[in-house]
Amino acid sequence: MSRDPRPGEIYLEFRPVGKQVQVTAIDAATGIEVSTFGPASTSQEDLKRVVVRKLKRRIDQLADAAKQQRDPTLY
Repeated sequence: MSRDPRPGEIYLEFRPVGKQVQVTAIDAATGIEVSTFGPASTSQEDLKRVVVRKLKRRIDQLADAAKQQRDPTLY
């Protein structure tokens, strides 16, 4: 079994913080990480859906920003 990250693979961490839960999502291929908080009474599936959507949006934002950067070697 290979431990190399596959495209689209996401690591999730659920950590209770008082009456809330911090959910962290990390894209395995890029290492991009986002977090969100939610009430401890919220289902893990709902929190997972929110944080994964947030991660995908962040990846898209970074990809768009990279496309818009100009090449510094051009005049």
